[in-house]
Amino acid sequence: MSSFRKALKSRQKNHHERSQPGFRKHLGLLEKKKDYKLRADDYHKKQNTLAALRKKALDKNPDEFYFKMINSQLQDGVHAPKKGTEEVEVTEEQKKVMRTQDIKYVEMKRVAEAKKIERMKGELHLLDADSKQKNSHTFFVDSKKEVQSFDLASHLKTAPELVDRVYNRPTLETLETKSIQGAVRPHSMKKMAKQRKHQYKLLSQRIDREKKLFVISQKIQTRKDLQDKGKKVKVKKETPNAAAIYKFEAKRKR
Repeated sequence: MSSFRKALKSRQKNHHERSQPGFRKHLGLLEKKKDYKLRADDYHKKQNTLAALRKKALDKNPDEFYFKMINSQLQDGVHAPKKGTEEVEVTEEQKKVMRTQDIKYVEMKRVAEAKKIERMKGELHLLDADSKQKNSHTFFVDSKKEVQSFDLASHLKTAPELVDRVYNRPTLETLETKSIQGAVRPHSMKKMAKQRKHQYKLLSQRIDREKKLFVISQKIQTRKDLQDKGKKVKVKKETPNAAAIYKFEAKRKR
């Protein structure tokens, strides 16, 4: 029973490591074993790192070469890849759309834009668009004398004021027999021309938007295809206006 009483932890004395003696207080806290262990482990870790680096330097091949040696540079003491002079593969706007939207949504918006473009082209006919290639009309005569006395208005049988028009150019007979429909006043015609110019501007913006959506959908589809397992080779790099082109290994389907 006495041996059991001696074994009780409640009766045992709690031993502590001694503190720094009074005459050594100016030296700070007395280092305990746990403090020494941390300091020793840190010291040995640094010594092992230095030994490994020293061995690596001794075993280095002078003819060794990696492309990272010329394609990286130090920035704030850290190796970072050099920024190339090539244009950015993916613009910030494309990254934002590709992160937030799915390919089905992008394709739906692209098809909607394409339908609106077709509708606007059908309404405007693009007869006097600035980007439209100018047509040429060649007239043939029999002699040089007729070339000098050639009158375009009389040859087209229309008024001289309507010669420069590429559309809606009625003949003199039509003007005499039928009444003019639509805007005839200069103010009304100027207003209609302004509205037509605004419509052409909207059409140009919609065409650009449809092209951007098509590029984004292609890039999303390419990234999805790259997730499939299998050998692939890059044929063409990705650009802001086109997705990357890969050649995949042909697989026989069962």
